[in-house]
Parts: sequence; structure tokens; C-alpha cells
Amino acid sequence: MEKLVTTLSEFEVEAARFARELAPLSQGATLITLSGELGAGKTAFTKAVARALGVEEIVNSPTFVLEKIYMLPDPQAFKRLIHLDAYRLEKGNDLAPLGFDELLKDTKNLILLEWPEKVADALPHPAARLSLLVNADGSRTISYAP
Repeated sequence: MEKLVTTLSEFEVEAARFARELAPLSQGATLITLSGELGAGKTAFTKAVARALGVEEIVNSPTFVLEKIYMLPDPQAFKRLIHLDAYRLEKGNDLAPLGFDELLKDTKNLILLEWPEKVADALPHPAARLSLLVNADGSRTISYAP
């Protein structure tokens, strides 16, 4: 499925729609991967998902710290939003110091991972794979794949 968004507000509405449709898996964390060039909107999408899930603190890119964990206010579905950025990593083993294997075991974890291609050798099949593309007119195309 593809969705064309032409404004920042449309982008945020689409991310909130996506967040509302998420539900924990019966086994393990719910992993969502976000691909796209620099500036495509991966972190902006994550920010909008976080807001839709009730995160009130500032959500920004974990490029330099690699991982940020946000506690969600309504743990009925997910308890934690884990935002990972693999841009500076070279291989899947680089996720180990972050406790990635343990994070993947908890059904209450929603993991949004930017730059999954960098660590593909360590990833299970994600619940959804999102790809963000910047179009010539500045609009974005969000592609969703299972």
C-alpha cells in the first residue's frame, strides 16, 4: 500500500492512523522498520507515532545515542516505544550492546527502527516495513509492506 502526503499535517495524520492500527504480536516485540534517504521523514514519522501513543516528552533522532526508550502512558497495548537508529552501525551484531535481543522478546515493546538495511542480518521479519520517499515537489510517498 502507498500513501501520498503533501503537507506536514497530512504526514502526521497518516502516522497517527498507522499508530492506532498497531497491536502487540502474540510472541515478541512489534518491530517496524523505516527506510528512506536522509531527510525523508523517518524520525518525523516516529515523532508523530509517539505523539499518537501519548508520549509527551520531546522525541528526537537517536542517531548519536542509537536508542531511546519512551514509556507509554496507557500500557494496555504497548508499554514501551523503542526508537532505534542504525545509521552509524555496520552490522547486526552492533545491536547487541543495546540489549536488542531482549527487547525483541517482550510483547509490550513497540520498536521503530530507522536504517534497517544496515543491520538486516540481525533482524527478524518485521510486523511492517515502511519506506519513505521524497518526491520532486517535496511531497512524501509512504510505502507499507508486511
